[in-house]
Amino acid sequence: MKRRELMGYAGAGLVTALVTNLGSHLKADAQSSGLSVQWLGHTCFLFTGGGVRILVNPFHTVGCTAGYRSPKVTADLVLISSQLLDEGAVDGLPGNPKLVYAPGAYEFQGIRLQGIAIDHDRRGGRQFGINTAWRWQQGGINILHLGGAAAPISTEQRILMGRPDVALIPVGGSDKAYNAQEAKQATEVLNPRLIIPTHYRTQAADPAACDIVPVDEFLSLMEGMKVRRANSDTVAINSSNLPENSEIQVLTYKF
Repeated sequence: MKRRELMGYAGAGLVTALVTNLGSHLKADAQSSGLSVQWLGHTCFLFTGGGVRILVNPFHTVGCTAGYRSPKVTADLVLISSQLLDEGAVDGLPGNPKLVYAPGAYEFQGIRLQGIAIDHDRRGGRQFGINTAWRWQQGGINILHLGGAAAPISTEQRILMGRPDVALIPVGGSDKAYNAQEAKQATEVLNPRLIIPTHYRTQAADPAACDIVPVDEFLSLMEGMKVRRANSDTVAINSSNLPENSEIQVLTYKF
């Protein structure tokens, strides 16, 4: 499959310029061992490993994200699951990161990325359009970030997603992301080694403008599965500390 060119970020939304050769000779560097995963709130995470920083789904601080700090962190590449405000707020990001927001196959500094289209609602995408789930390998770890997936995973999508080492799965419900039961079904389909819940209610939420539930509802459905709780917003992952059977990793946002 021909890999698509990435988009350059010009600091003024999603209208950007095409970039050409992205340096696949750096592949060995980008796949060196070890990955740091930092939760910046909601579905936004910063992945650092192999000399590359990848930021996924920066947001505006409104509604369910009102109490989080704005995730304006330095990154080399920004992945966007949709252009809604809670998953695609790129204005004001520091530096000059490359930006990708459409399904397809890409390559960036030796990292191959697959953007997989999945409905962002339960109405065939007619309400909130298409969400892009992102799959890539970084620091020797296979990552799948489902963004705001709301539809069941089809056979074709499952093939593209593979078996992730780490799967970031929305669990808090609403009209545009999995609820706890749907998230459980997704974990059964994907069988990831480590599950990081995303898109759930925390004390950051504006009570009058947030319709998602806390992570506890998902955890209670996953009774019997080991839950790791980090007293930090960051976890270090490498091949030696990945479980063989699925476990849940809950990160702690420091307000």
